[in-house]
Amino acid sequence: MLSDIEIAQKATIKKIYDIADGLGIPQDALVPYGHYKAKVSLQYVDSLKHKKNGKLILVTAISPTPAGEGKTTTTVGLGDALNHIGKKAIVCLREPSLGPVFGMKGGAAGGGYAQVMPMEDINLHFTGDFSAIALANNLLAALIDNHINHGNELAFDVRRVTWKRVMDMNDRALRNITVALGGPENGYPRQDGFDIVVASEIMAIFCLATSLKDLKARIASIVVGYTKDLKPIRAKDLNAQGAMTALLKDALLPNLVQTLENNPAFIHGGPFANIAHGCNSVIATQTALKLGDYVVTEAGFGADLGAEKFINIKCRKSGLRPDAVVIVATLRALKFHGGVDVKAVSGENLAALEKGIVNLERHVHNVMHNFGLPCVVSVNHRTHDTEDELALLMSRVSKLGCKVVVAKHWADGGKGATEVAQHVVELCEEPSNFKFVYPDNMPLWDKMKTIATKIYGASDIAASNKIRNQIQKLQDGGYGHYPVCVAKTQYSFSTDATLKGAPSDHVVTIREVRLAAGAEFVVMVCGDMMTMPGLPLVPSAAAIDVDDNGTVSGLF
Repeated sequence: MLSDIEIAQKATIKKIYDIADGLGIPQDALVPYGHYKAKVSLQYVDSLKHKKNGKLILVTAISPTPAGEGKTTTTVGLGDALNHIGKKAIVCLREPSLGPVFGMKGGAAGGGYAQVMPMEDINLHFTGDFSAIALANNLLAALIDNHINHGNELAFDVRRVTWKRVMDMNDRALRNITVALGGPENGYPRQDGFDIVVASEIMAIFCLATSLKDLKARIASIVVGYTKDLKPIRAKDLNAQGAMTALLKDALLPNLVQTLENNPAFIHGGPFANIAHGCNSVIATQTALKLGDYVVTEAGFGADLGAEKFINIKCRKSGLRPDAVVIVATLRALKFHGGVDVKAVSGENLAALEKGIVNLERHVHNVMHNFGLPCVVSVNHRTHDTEDELALLMSRVSKLGCKVVVAKHWADGGKGATEVAQHVVELCEEPSNFKFVYPDNMPLWDKMKTIATKIYGASDIAASNKIRNQIQKLQDGGYGHYPVCVAKTQYSFSTDATLKGAPSDHVVTIREVRLAAGAEFVVMVCGDMMTMPGLPLVPSAAAIDVDDNGTVSGLF
């Protein structure tokens, strides 16, 4: 059996001009990065505004497990399947972060015969967007320390500088550090730390901005620290927004690539869904909707994280509205949620499956009733799935008013997911009762509690007096209308990663609160979630290699 990277390396890939031509994009609207990837100019993107939008399909999943679900693979496979049945469909994905690529995942460009190309480029440096985001972020950090060193006219309280540096790699040693050691010539020593690029506010701003003008205005609004009397200091006070936007102006152009079946895909932006809002850029999604009849996009991790933030943050800020939702699951993962060890999930186990289905049922309930959207469950087929297990799953889920469809895109490409595609087309014609989980005017504390109780099944939320006071200060400071972005473990509805299935009546503890004034949301860090991940015992980097001819191996 070929590995994902071997399948990708054997694929026939078209020149990017041919892919663009199929969408009606003229060559002079492209900024090519080699033969197989290109950026689309913002002038051309702006020229599409008068066109009617296609249908938007959101792909999400059950709570992730070590057994695997295949959300990105399903997104790509569904896009290919829609084209296979004669629809003009475009895939919209996030760019992979190098942290997971060299950490646990080893790649994030789909799998099997449902991948985006060029797979190696996408998983590694791609078009340099993440480097530009990191540089813009770190330019602001350097300007802050430089300003303090040269007299501190803005009166920064060095204990209350909130802006962190970033890098696109998992490195736990950088979570908490001290900077500016070595004497007066190196500045004022202070406690600092790094986040991973995909958790940064610049990444969030990048993915929510609708134009260069909007990008610069959002950057200007970033709160980077406070004076001793708690007056906020913003990026515009340092006159940083112009230079930062200059670093990001080319990155903001959406990236056009293709699937293994030579269908178009936009891959742009990449915030994590467990510590950020987990969606690709608004610009890429809006562009695809003008060019295709159907757009298939994904939101990171389970529907309690990525889909919730897609609805309550991305849709709220952009005006986008999904027409249908696909919830991805595997029988293996559901049995893991039912208590089976990951090494034994391939064997038939109806009792464990019966127990683990509750995780899927809660996600379906959230999508249908809390988000008000029609959905289908797509089972990412594995060869060891049994008829009895599938029958049990279909029986349970059908009682919720949701259909279960088996998809074989991993092995068969687009033709293996045509049944899912046909059902999704039908769902897109159904009336939608789309709704947000909470209104804008609900207080921040109540927004967090609503997410916890309605989406996670919690009984309550909790925080120390210090954190509660910080939330109240944000409320009183004029940020109460912002949505809430929850940072918590992706592995459970609770903040305890070991609680599988659908735990109820737990308490969600808020450990930290962060204002993202440029992105226009408030981050609530819950449980032991870290915004700078660490590498696992055996990182994926240990299996990645390149031969004398430049051929990469071990990358997914």
